[in-house]
Amino acid sequence: MSIGGRPANANAIERVVIVGGGTAGWMAAAALSAHLAGTGVAITLIESSDIGTVGVGEATIPTIRRFYAALGMSDAEVMQACDATAKLGIRFVDWLRDGQSFVHPFGRFGQDLKGLDFHHYWLKARAGGDPAPLGDYSLGALLAAEGHATLPAPDPGSQLGIFDWALHFDAALFAQHMRRFAERTGVTRIDARITEVALRSADGFIEALTLDSGVLVEGDLFVDCSGFRSLLLGEALGVGYEDWAHWLLCDGAFAVQSERAGPPPSCTTVTARSAGWQWRIPLRQREGNGLVFSSRFQGDDAAREELLANVPGKPTMEPRKLRFTPGRRKAAWAKNCVALGLAAGFLEPLESTSIALIETGIERLKQLFPDRDFDPAVIAEYNEQSGEEMERVRDFLILHYKLNGRSGAFWQACRDMAVPDSLDAKLALWRARGAFVRYRWEMFSPASWLAIYAGFEDLPTRLDPAVAGVSDAQLTRSLEAMRRSLRDTVADTPTHQEFLEIMDAAAAQGRAA
Repeated sequence: MSIGGRPANANAIERVVIVGGGTAGWMAAAALSAHLAGTGVAITLIESSDIGTVGVGEATIPTIRRFYAALGMSDAEVMQACDATAKLGIRFVDWLRDGQSFVHPFGRFGQDLKGLDFHHYWLKARAGGDPAPLGDYSLGALLAAEGHATLPAPDPGSQLGIFDWALHFDAALFAQHMRRFAERTGVTRIDARITEVALRSADGFIEALTLDSGVLVEGDLFVDCSGFRSLLLGEALGVGYEDWAHWLLCDGAFAVQSERAGPPPSCTTVTARSAGWQWRIPLRQREGNGLVFSSRFQGDDAAREELLANVPGKPTMEPRKLRFTPGRRKAAWAKNCVALGLAAGFLEPLESTSIALIETGIERLKQLFPDRDFDPAVIAEYNEQSGEEMERVRDFLILHYKLNGRSGAFWQACRDMAVPDSLDAKLALWRARGAFVRYRWEMFSPASWLAIYAGFEDLPTRLDPAVAGVSDAQLTRSLEAMRRSLRDTVADTPTHQEFLEIMDAAAAQGRAA
């Protein structure tokens, strides 16, 4: 039995086969079905209900909202469908030292003056004895710190009002929401295991997949969303793995769900532990918790106990153990196969980049969608963009560990390790001049790098000479006015719980319309 025939146009892609469901598979199916609507391209997704998904990633960055908005979905709709809460940023606890915390928000800091970035003025004030932390000049950071949430103003009027937000959601519910959309738009789902991957003898391209039911599924383009196994790209096509464990020392995690412990904060909380860190992610009905750790410095039993000892609410399940090797496939696209999500690589959950990397991989595939010739120039460009982006994310994550001030063998090893040349160059320029190196294909903007530099108190050794043009008195007045304006704004915003109720009302209105 065979599914799919020869395309009418010998050069056109007419059969896309996605291997694996979960978040990556169904996001790809939904996005490609919308993008290719009306073209006649058939999209088939193969997943086995007997195979579980990792599904622990429940925190996102603001790009997720652009992703589902492009599919015609509203924030209110997705939040209600996925048990979601608002995420204004990430609160780092005890990373520099015990008792110290800061928020990495989604948005800018302060108001630029006379063409000079705000942080130069903040550094001058700090050097003069002003103790106000950088977070006092960020609306997003202050909202998160106060447990408030609101929608950004369409026209904020000044840089002080600029912030963005993301979601905490149930990843399984989000995948189901994407599946419903994809199936409504014509995606065919097959529930089966793949028993064989057939390669063309002439060129080694994937020709067909044999299922445990005996069905043969042929395709032109294959999208590997099979998770860590990387069934197509890694196993069948033999694309190797680039191991980054010498820079990212954490290689394991325990994840556990728990009952809600009080009102939901409007940020993810990540707390430094003995050989890694712990996350706390608030959903509507429960919380997601996990401990990411290095097996070189902590055993499984100790990690599990450390997690359970610090879960705020009552656990509702046994902790689930995960193992991973930080790194990426040496190519995300080989022959007629593109890998997304864990099949393409994995760094670690810090800064919630896994789902965002799925999004950017899908966007690149849409922009560089091939024909049956699979021009090497298209594949090379996709791989270059993907590789550079993963390296930039890697460097941003390494920065968090490199700048820590904690005691203990794990944290000392993180401080002592040599970092990639690309990160070394960024650190050197920042320390010398308070400036940012800007590379292509970076997920995190200078404001995010600034949040981490300032949060870890790694500050430039010199001030920009232009700040001397603003008097101390003028600077003090300006900074006080900024802080007062932001405090007043936050005081007028709803609590996070009130914001969720507002979004639920909007979802009900949307259904009634």
